[in-house]
Order: sequence, then structure tokens, then C-alpha cells
Amino acid sequence: MVARITTGKTIRGVLHYNESKVEKGQAKFLGARGYLSQDKELDFQKKLMRFQEIIEANTRTKTNALHISLNFSPRDKMDETLLWKIAEDYMKGIGFGEQPYLVYRHFDAAHPHIHLVTTNIRENGQRIETHNLGRIQSEKARKDIEQRYGLVKAEEQQRKRVNLLQPLDKAEYGKTETKAAISNIVGEVVRHYKFTSLAELNAILRQFNVTAYRGEEDSKMYQKKGLIYCISDADGNRKGVPIKASSIYSKPTYKKLEKKFELNRTARKPYRGQLQSTVSHALTRSSSLEDLQVELRKKGVHLTVRKNEEGRIYGITFTDHIHRCVFNGSSLGKEFSANSIQKALMVKSTNETQAEKQQSREIRSLSPSTGSQTSGYEPTPYELSQKKKKKKRKKKHL
Repeated sequence: MVARITTGKTIRGVLHYNESKVEKGQAKFLGARGYLSQDKELDFQKKLMRFQEIIEANTRTKTNALHISLNFSPRDKMDETLLWKIAEDYMKGIGFGEQPYLVYRHFDAAHPHIHLVTTNIRENGQRIETHNLGRIQSEKARKDIEQRYGLVKAEEQQRKRVNLLQPLDKAEYGKTETKAAISNIVGEVVRHYKFTSLAELNAILRQFNVTAYRGEEDSKMYQKKGLIYCISDADGNRKGVPIKASSIYSKPTYKKLEKKFELNRTARKPYRGQLQSTVSHALTRSSSLEDLQVELRKKGVHLTVRKNEEGRIYGITFTDHIHRCVFNGSSLGKEFSANSIQKALMVKSTNETQAEKQQSREIRSLSPSTGSQTSGYEPTPYELSQKKKKKKRKKKHL
């Protein structure tokens, strides 16, 4: 396990970073410690307000925010329960067990890792010393946790070259060096995700503004199984100068990818059933594709919708960022194909609309102001008081 501690002067910025990752489906909020409200009741403002109330007790200390990441080897098998226990043990180990803190699981790198947000100001306004926090308290806590949970040790990771990969940032045309950005993104995705076609690979890459392209079917590049990688915009349009697959350090050529396609068909099988359950549950809470995308995002699953030039949907792909696997809708199951998903959502939307109309008719039928059937209607105390007032009203004698 590798722990990284960053101090800052704005707790809002640290919180916004993690919450924006949640919005993008690249992180999940695991829970809070030191808050009165339940986790599900905590929105951005409530999370921020708790920290601000404490920080205001010490206006002299300008560096009052801590952003911690705990990074684990890809060989460590982590679930949310274990991650939460480790977060608790680590915070106690560095002397922050009584501080309010938030825990997020991020999916933007190929290794398991969590982020913790807290402040070094106590409830009474006292500042917690952070000098040498990483070198002394953190190192001791890290070694204790590695021993307690049988994690791959940081020293062993370096000795065996088990790299803890950095989170991936989107490639931006004109803002990042093209080849370096593409090489980094493609290298990590190809190495750690389980996909079985170029379309599934692109479903992941396009989340980072990169596209793999073979050329038109009648082109020489396509016929010779050539492959290029390009930076792309939000709509998948290719930008800038393309990079040949053979020029990238890891050599992710199409011939090499074809071998991975076959291996990944077996490697992703153990995660198919769980993803089916996740999608099925999300469907019960969705009335549109947009709703479905939001529900899946909460579970670390990204839904890619493919449309033709007329805007018609012809395919969907599910990227499970927790288990690093990708399934085209029809590969996941017939009921998860683009056509089946759309039909299911349409039926649910129609049923909800009909239910709303029926409810509206029932409300109108019970309303005394409509002149309709009013059996069983009882006047409210307010209406009774109004009637009484009318009976008691007397004319003035002139």
C-alpha cells in the first residue's frame, strides 16, 4: 500500500475534485465519519458545511485541508467493506480518527485506490501538526495495515515492479502533448481492461478522449490490419495528427489486440453475472437512457450509447470500472441489447405516464370544486371554520 498526503488551503477545492469524479462515474462515495446525517442524505453543501464550521474556529491557520490517497497493488483483492476498514484504521493511525472525513473509491486508474478528505483543525479550533505526518505517522500506519490485512507491501511493489499507475486524465487536443497523452492512456487501458473487440476498446478509450481507428474497409490500412490512435472530441470526432500503433512503446497493434480479444473472452466471464444484476437493478429505477446512465454511474459502470448519423441508436456498451471489463449489450445478454433496453425503458415510461394520468383523474374526482362525485368527502377544519364564520356574520345597523 502506498499513501500520499497533500495539504491545501481550500477544502472546497478538494471536495469538488472528488464530487466531480463521482458525477463522471469515475468515483463512488463510500461514506462519512463524524457527520450527524446519514451518508445518503449528504449532498455537496452538507459535506462542505461540516468542514467549514470547524475551520472557522481557527482563522489563523491557512493550510487547513488534507487530501489523502491510499493506493493498493492490482494483486490486492479489495471490496468496499475492506476499503472502509482500511480507511478507518489509517485515519486512527495518523491521529485523525476523531476528525470528520469523507471516503471515496476512485476508478480512474488501473489499481484499487481510495481518496480521503479531511481537515487538520479540531472542533476546539486547535491545529493538528502535519509536519512529518507522511514520514512518521503515515509510514507506521501503512506498515501496520499491510501486516493486518495481508496487503502487498510498498517495498515489494517496487522490488517486483508492480507499478501503482497514476489516474488517467483525458487527452485534450492543443493542451497536451499528443503522443505522450495517447501512449499513457492506451497503455494503461490495454494492459488492465478486459475487452473483446475494437468497439469495446473504443468504449473505454473515448471516455478519455482517445479513439482507435482502422480506416475505411476498402482502405489499404484496413486490409493490412493497420491501426492508428487519435485524440477525439466529446462526439468521437478525430482531432490532430494520428499516432501509429507501432510507434507507441507498448506496441498495441491490431494483430496484438486480436490475441487479447481471445484471452479476454475467458478473463471477463466471472464478472458477467454481477454486471447483469447491476444493470437489471438500475433498469428498475430508470425511465430513460439518461436515467439509466446516472444509476449505473453510481455503481461504477459507464454506459456508452452509439448512434448513427441520423441520431438513431444502434448499439450500447457497458464499461465496469470496478472489475475492469467491458461488454457490448448483446454480449451481456439479449435483454441488454440496445433494442431490448430501449423497449424496456419505453414500457416503463408509458406505464408511469398512465399511472400519473390515472392518479390525476382520481384526485379530480375527489375534489369538491369540480362538481363531480363527492361521496366520502369530508370538509377540512379550515373549510368548516370558514362556513361557521359566514353563519355568525351580522349586518351592521345603520
